[in-house]
Amino acid sequence: MTATATPSIAEDNVARSHPVSVARGYRFELVKLVSQWRVRLLVLVCWIAPALFIAAVSRQSSLPSDTLFGRWMHATGWAGPLMMLGFAGSWALPLLTSLVAGDVFAAEDRLGTWRHLLVAVRSPRRIFAAKTLASLTVILLLVLGLAASSVAGGLAAVGNHPLVGLDGHLLTPSDAAGNVLLAWACALAPTLALAAIGLLGSVALGRSPMGLLLPALVALAMQLAQMLPLPVALRLALPGYAFIAWHGLFTSPAQLAPLLIGIAVSLVWAVIATALAYLLFLRRDFTNPAGDGSGRRAITTGLVPLVVLLAATFGIVAAATPSLGSGIKQDKVQRSVATAFAHLYRMQTRQLNRPAVTESRLRVTAACNKGAGKVAPQGPGNDWRCVVTWHLPGVEAAGTAVYQLDVTSDGRYVADGDGPKEVNGYFLVRTPIGDAPNPLWQFDGDVDLLDTTPKG
Repeated sequence: MTATATPSIAEDNVARSHPVSVARGYRFELVKLVSQWRVRLLVLVCWIAPALFIAAVSRQSSLPSDTLFGRWMHATGWAGPLMMLGFAGSWALPLLTSLVAGDVFAAEDRLGTWRHLLVAVRSPRRIFAAKTLASLTVILLLVLGLAASSVAGGLAAVGNHPLVGLDGHLLTPSDAAGNVLLAWACALAPTLALAAIGLLGSVALGRSPMGLLLPALVALAMQLAQMLPLPVALRLALPGYAFIAWHGLFTSPAQLAPLLIGIAVSLVWAVIATALAYLLFLRRDFTNPAGDGSGRRAITTGLVPLVVLLAATFGIVAAATPSLGSGIKQDKVQRSVATAFAHLYRMQTRQLNRPAVTESRLRVTAACNKGAGKVAPQGPGNDWRCVVTWHLPGVEAAGTAVYQLDVTSDGRYVADGDGPKEVNGYFLVRTPIGDAPNPLWQFDGDVDLLDTTPKG
């Protein structure tokens, strides 16, 4: 009887040995992550540092006018979060995804704890799901901290005031708040793409430090690519484009097509890179202590599909939006400069307590050339020059102003006033209540790279 009972008890024990649920594994992995001093420090910095930095910069006499929305940090608390978003998309978010997602699997290789984890959970699929969800939770917590802290710092230091958009139109505080929060939400898509690349690097490269650095290196490569005169279709096919496509939210009408394409491309990259990491993880041989997944097969399986994905997205975007040039053309630059000048001229009019005038009555036009007319008026460069002309009601002579433009490859430009001094020659203007920043002295603008705006 003993001989027959023993197998029965063993079978019952095996039957009761179910894999640990994803929820329990997720809680365990989340506790492991937040117990690390590095992650705790990142959370603390993300929730405190942006508020302190923006509050300090907003009270300085000199502003970071070379950064987008930096010149308006004295005027509204909503400029600070946008300046911080530009910095986060270029540097902070890639670094955060590297430190969290890029290390979530590699840490087990360094510590040699895969066997213990497999014995405890008894399901590689659930281990992957738990680690992925835990790293995603921490990354979302860090992004939320950056957004909340920067908004709190800007509003506390400057206040809830209207924001000047990238075409000079004024956004009410409520509109500014909605667009700022939407811009931060849009930045989640490329962040997820970098996080997925981090997971792939952590699985494929194991304990190699390259796995930890992969998201930051990919982000740096995409940032450098955005500075090159690439075709618009290839620019939009890179998942990092969504980090700058939110600029279109601050024009009227909003430039939504590049933003939606950038978000869609980023989400596709996030799904594909996560799926590749999942497949590599399931194929890994955990019985070999020396094997950490960093073999040639793992690198090939992870890299080649991403190259194919880039080629596929480029082809799809090129077919859907036939924009194989730079997207920066003379008519677009002229239309953008004229629109921004008209809005900002009205702002200056209110500052000086002059009679109100509408954009339609001003009839602003701009004539722009590149390289003093010696080169084709298209493409990026700091040799753009625009002559703006406007008409005041009841005045026969037309007013003119000159601007020197520095247009970057992503469509953003800075227009620097070059006279007359009464209009755009000085940084400050004398108003009845004291000196105030001159909105026409220097302003930022954005050219829609896609041919979606009807020609006027």
